[in-house]
Order: sequence, then structure tokens, then C-alpha cells
Amino acid sequence: MRKIPYIDLIGQHAAIKEEIMSAVSKVLDHGHFILGPEVEEFENKLSDYLGSKYIVAVNSGTDALFLSLKAYGIGAGDEVITAPNSFLSTASVIAAAGARPVFVDVGSDMNIDPELIEAKLIKKTKAIIPVHLTGRPAAMEPIMALAKRHGLVVIEDAAQAIGAEYRGQKVGTIGTIGCFSLHPLKNLNACGDGGFIATEDQKICTTLKQLRNIGLKNRDESEIWGFNSRLDAFQAAIVGVKLKYLAAWTAQRIKNARFYTERLKDVCVVPVDKPGEKAVYHTYVVRVKERDRLMARLEKNGVTTRVHYPIPIHLQKVCQSYGYKKGDFPVCERQAGEILSLPVYPGLTEADLAYVCDLISGFYSEGK
Repeated sequence: MRKIPYIDLIGQHAAIKEEIMSAVSKVLDHGHFILGPEVEEFENKLSDYLGSKYIVAVNSGTDALFLSLKAYGIGAGDEVITAPNSFLSTASVIAAAGARPVFVDVGSDMNIDPELIEAKLIKKTKAIIPVHLTGRPAAMEPIMALAKRHGLVVIEDAAQAIGAEYRGQKVGTIGTIGCFSLHPLKNLNACGDGGFIATEDQKICTTLKQLRNIGLKNRDESEIWGFNSRLDAFQAAIVGVKLKYLAAWTAQRIKNARFYTERLKDVCVVPVDKPGEKAVYHTYVVRVKERDRLMARLEKNGVTTRVHYPIPIHLQKVCQSYGYKKGDFPVCERQAGEILSLPVYPGLTEADLAYVCDLISGFYSEGK
């Protein structure tokens, strides 16, 4: 029986361990652990990779979203529109900033349905946070057109989507501002937590750099209240090494996804690549019948899977005070009971992928 974990971080690091240890060693040698040269170098590399003028490295993808809201003055009394099927962080930062999260249902691609956004707009609406869920770009053209008409800030949640493209442009550089995560499970991952923000606005960049560093303008002066959200030099050094492998890792994820799609398209609902978009498959999510029983069968046969995410945000207990209830977002809720994330990481072999596909096909052919 094969053993196929959902993710293999040990295998990923084994191949580049010497490079990582060398980069970490340099940090130990110079002793500049907070916002040191590695952080600045990493920001410059990301700027080149994304084609974004300014990058601000922070200590998590969650803080990237939160500080972006703060930089645009979004807070108490405001409303921010987003999708209900993301990780909890996307909505939690809105509440943490003092604003109200307003949800809009999703489409078959699991991204926010742009046709449903305008009906949720009121005078208090200040921003939209589209989530490029699973590494698939949201429909940014209609979202940006809507935002322009109504004077809204668009904060891209690209936590799962570094390298994804919408009509030839990398996500995170299309909206007003873009937010990324470097969590260990992400496509570009730290050995701890981390995140960064992409912006074309020099003034916003300056504000973000102050917000991430206790509001300090320099070592001794502060003009605004801020936070402690600095990416440490060790993580910057590690992710700086990994960045040069990202293109190859992404290509392998896409190749793995295409293998799954070809083998499973007649068995379950598989993700569809639309014209003009490049998905990077942070997760490969199928929609299946008897999901929990299939998961158990796969686990019994050595294959670990996940569900991202079984309880939509609007149905979490923490959202009860906003008055949301079951049935408010039927597409999201239906998908939550069917979605299953298969292992798709770059270290998988074709034999591994075939094994997973055979198990799934066999599960549904029983009794036929």
C-alpha cells in the first residue's frame, strides 16, 4: 500500500536543505534579525517576480490583509464585501479592523460571483476582497469595473495564488492592493509564518512600512499608531531561496492537476481552466458524492485528503451576531458538503497520482 500524505514538507526541504542552511547561517553571522538585508532583498526579488513597484513583507497573510485595510482607513462603520467560503482569516481581518464583513455567494469556480456584488453595495461599503481560492484567479475585470464605478478599494486575497494569472497579469497586481501568504502550506512557503503586500502606490507603501513596525517613521519618531508585523530575517532568507524554485514547482502542480482532471473528469466534478486564466493549484479540489465515506476509504489506503473548508464563514458561531443563517448562500453551502482536496504537491510521481485516481474510480464503480 502506498503512503501519500496531503503535503510533504520534509521532501521539499530535503532537496534544498544545504541552500537553506547556508542562507540561515548568513543571518546568524551578521545578527541583523529584524527587517535586515534579507528582508529588503526578498522584497526586491518579489517586486521583479510580480512586476509590482513596491513590496512590503509582513509576518503573515492575515496581517497583510489587516494592514491593507488600515492603510486605506477602513474601519468602524464601514462594510467590506468578500466570499463566505474562504479561510476564516479573510473575514476576521474585516471584523478586527472594526468593519462589517458582507458576504456574496460564489460561482462554480468557487470564487466570488461578480454579478451578485452590486446588490450588496450601500453607502457604507468601502472595499471588496476577492479571494483567488484554490489558486484560481477570480474574475477581476468585472470586479474592477464595478469598483471603479462606485469608488471602492479592491484588496486581492492572493494568499493561495502566487503566480496565478488573469488575462496575462499576475494576481495581486490587478486590484488596488494585493495580499499574499507565506504559510508553510502555501505554494511559496516559509518555515514558519509570513506574508507580503504588493502595491503601486508609494504613499501606501510608506504607510504600510510604518504600520508593520509599531508606526515608526524612523528609530525614534512615530506619526501613526501601528503594529508589530515584521517578517523576520530568517524567514526572508529561507523564502528567498525557495523563490527561484517557484516556477518549476508551479509547473509541476499544474501538470499534476491536469493528470487528475483527465483521469477523474468522468467520475466527479473537476476544476475547469477557463480561457484567460492560469490557475496554480494551491489545492486541487473535486466535488464528490459521499465525500466523507470516500475520504475514509482513501485514508484507509494510505492517501490523506483535506476539506477546504467544511463550514462556511457565515455559518461559524462567531458570525451569529451579523444575522447570517443557513440558506443565505446556497452555492457555497452546497459546495461545502461536496468538496475534497487531493494531494497535488510537486513531489508526487505519476504513479502516485494514478494510485489516487484508481482508488477514487474504484470507490464509485462498486456495485455497478
